[in-house]
Amino acid sequence: MASRADWRYHRKGCTTCARALEFLTTHDVETTTEVDAKKERLGETEALSLLKGMTRMFVAKGKKVAEVDLKKDRPDDDALVKMMLGPTGNLRAPTIKVGKTVLIGFHPETYADIFG
Repeated sequence: MASRADWRYHRKGCTTCARALEFLTTHDVETTTEVDAKKERLGETEALSLLKGMTRMFVAKGKKVAEVDLKKDRPDDDALVKMMLGPTGNLRAPTIKVGKTVLIGFHPETYADIFG
């Protein structure tokens, strides 16, 4: 269980980002580095570079969550990019790095499993 997020990518005015931040705040999770998606766009190359050293990724879309084992069963880059980028070609927000785990989107149960 982590009580610190290493890196958080978010967008002001984003409902999902607000829900993620509310979860982090109520669970006393501090973030080491925060990046504003409106000020710093992260495209395909940057998104893939976020995965360096990561062992797993959770991608939430609506009520569905996909867990990706980046160590043993890593999909090809095209499949990863499809999961990580939104329709604008920018990294989906919120995205959070915790240890060797990347969380994309917001899913309360997944956040609870990771942050306690």
